[in-house]
Amino acid sequence: MAGSAPGAKPGEAGETGASGWRLVRTNGPFRALLFSRTVSFTGEAVGLVALMLFVADSTGQALAVSVLLLVGDFAPALLGPITGAVSDRFDLRRVMVACEVAQGAALLLIALTLPPLPLLLLLVAARAVAGQVFLPASRAAVPALVRGRELESANSTVGFGTNGAEALGPLVAAALFPFIGVPGVLIGAALSYLFSAVLLRLALRPIPPRPRGEDEGATTLLADAKEGLGHIWRAAPVRVIALGFCAVVACNGIDDVALVLLAKDTFRAGDSAVGLLLGAVGIGLVAGYALLAQLGTRASMPLLLIAGFAISSAGNLLTGLAWAVAAAFALQAVRGIGIAAMDVATNTLLQRLVPATMLGRVFGNLYGAVGVAAGVSYIGGGLLLDATSAPVSLMVAGGGGLVATAGVALVLPRMLRGADSTSPGEATEKA
Repeated sequence: MAGSAPGAKPGEAGETGASGWRLVRTNGPFRALLFSRTVSFTGEAVGLVALMLFVADSTGQALAVSVLLLVGDFAPALLGPITGAVSDRFDLRRVMVACEVAQGAALLLIALTLPPLPLLLLLVAARAVAGQVFLPASRAAVPALVRGRELESANSTVGFGTNGAEALGPLVAAALFPFIGVPGVLIGAALSYLFSAVLLRLALRPIPPRPRGEDEGATTLLADAKEGLGHIWRAAPVRVIALGFCAVVACNGIDDVALVLLAKDTFRAGDSAVGLLLGAVGIGLVAGYALLAQLGTRASMPLLLIAGFAISSAGNLLTGLAWAVAAAFALQAVRGIGIAAMDVATNTLLQRLVPATMLGRVFGNLYGAVGVAAGVSYIGGGLLLDATSAPVSLMVAGGGGLVATAGVALVLPRMLRGADSTSPGEATEKA
């Protein structure tokens, strides 16, 4: 993999690299990956809105919509160890193309048949599993397309494109519904996946898996998945990053539900205020990724990670103290910048610390665990909201996230120094 520049410490960039926007102009393969991910994420956001409306209209049950979201988000996260292992066993370009084709085919079949709920959920689950395989593969592909000193800029730019697409998707869906209806919108979303697959196939060179060591030999997919879980636990810096990320998400994942109740019950505001608060984080995310793409390597990744954890958690804590919708909106927008920082820092640190032969599994395991942490947060946060109030729940969530951040800040620098003191051969592998 590209890794760090020679002599760079784990988590640091070494030489100065290009900004994200210059990288887009000068690096054709990376530009293709960015464009394909942006297009497919737009399709995913558009398709999700269409599916939610179809299920709501055809069943008339809010529970059915909740089950749809559960099948599409939470359940596939449980397969993180397996989906990550796929990326480490096969050519990454082939994996990404196959996943995009599978997602497009599933949505196209839904659009053409508008099936009953059980079959619909099965097709949504198939699409979600393909997406869960695509995620670690696309993150593991970045170091193969850019130089080590450009990883920060590359990750920031990808985050800007994908999060901007997710924010734009519902607006695109709203504009299309009056003209082509739910089936037409679903067909358009399916075609976005297929377009992404064609682009990846034509613009990227093959990205084969790194050869295994002589002592590894042939293994099964399940054995690879088990090895990936073991690596996260054995590699101290990776373990701290993963546990910290999951802890912050587990504490703060209730914010979406809490913000709805904050607007309705605490501020006595209408639906527009709810939409405003829910959209604030997205605005902050896009702004944060844009800023980080411009800063490039001028930010220390360990410091950025800790700052991202702290800002995202403090944003919820202070939102619980907010006195008006405008104040809560501003705090949530700043919180979005913190989430962008923790995402970029996490991806970049792992791309530098984890051997190329293990990178897909580490990403698959991490983001699978993050999905589980979010599910735990929904359940625990719901109970907390019922027992207290939105302001209290947000303050408890943010306070818990700050405690987790303090733990990472105390432990991670020492772990990274330990990684830096490894033997030259180990350092090269980890870089």
